[in-house]
Amino acid sequence: MAKWGEGDPRWIVEERADAKNVNNWHWTEKNATAWSTEKIKGLLTGLKIKEDLGECEITEVTKIEGEASASNRKAKLIFFYEWEITANWTGSVGDGKTKYKGTLTIPNLSEENDIKDIDVSVSVKSTNEIAYKLKELMRTTGASIIQECLGQYIRDLKEEYSQGMILSTKDSPTTAKKNVKTGSTDTKIMNMVDLRVSQQTDSSTTTVGVKIATKKITDEQHFKCRAAELYRAFTEKEMVQAFTRGPVEMEVEKGGTFSILGGNVTGKFVDLVPHEKIVQLWRFKSWPDAHYSTVTLNIKETEEDTVLTFFQAGVPESDYERTREGWRTYYWQSIKQTFAFGSTLL
Repeated sequence: MAKWGEGDPRWIVEERADAKNVNNWHWTEKNATAWSTEKIKGLLTGLKIKEDLGECEITEVTKIEGEASASNRKAKLIFFYEWEITANWTGSVGDGKTKYKGTLTIPNLSEENDIKDIDVSVSVKSTNEIAYKLKELMRTTGASIIQECLGQYIRDLKEEYSQGMILSTKDSPTTAKKNVKTGSTDTKIMNMVDLRVSQQTDSSTTTVGVKIATKKITDEQHFKCRAAELYRAFTEKEMVQAFTRGPVEMEVEKGGTFSILGGNVTGKFVDLVPHEKIVQLWRFKSWPDAHYSTVTLNIKETEEDTVLTFFQAGVPESDYERTREGWRTYYWQSIKQTFAFGSTLL
């Protein structure tokens, strides 16, 4: 027989003042369906996709069917979500007087699929050449941006519903990091705090922590350089130091961290596709602890120049203008001036 306090820890009842779910052994669950519905609508509605040939915008999310939940079993967080989404979009070229309408469907947003494997099916009502080109814009560039938005939803879901799921025991600090299990993949919720990103929530949903409203930034910039040169401007330490005019720390690999502008901007590389795409978790030092936005830089070289399509989700509403202007001043303008990328492409 084991001595008092020894043996299988699953059977040792630790001291808890509230006497709830000792050792986090029992199954607990939170329904995240209502919160998720509003979150997805907020991320997609009004989303704009711009290129030289035209501009498209998601005008309305017409259907969101499915469910989402967060569960705690044996001190592991398990997230389940399965959604089918339908939305309307419009597109235009030139002066924008003629609007083309279409729909898009996302049939397989679930924990079983990686973000890049999420399907975005696009259709358009008109049959002329302009309508077809706008449809292709939504099917290619648009699909990529939509996938990033849905990736933001998944990250926010984990942050929102991790709060209070794993109860502290006698010897564990209340700010301990939590193991997370989504489907079959184990990850970590990083630096969890009581500040949680959210948009409008259903009145019947119980909320925890301090809410901060967020906005998204989209932009398109043209550079007179090759795609490879612009990609290097964001990923080579010497070039980043040149246009930021300060010390830089960078680990340019998936999961690698970076710190620029005297540590005022920090983050992590999420995805790197040489000469084509960069995805980062990105934050200002002054933002609430552990809150990161998601930055996506899509790079495309054309015959005339190189086009950078920029998308940033999760920007605190109170810091929206400063962040937007900061990109223009300290990134786009500075890169063009430092490397002469505003000059004619030779």
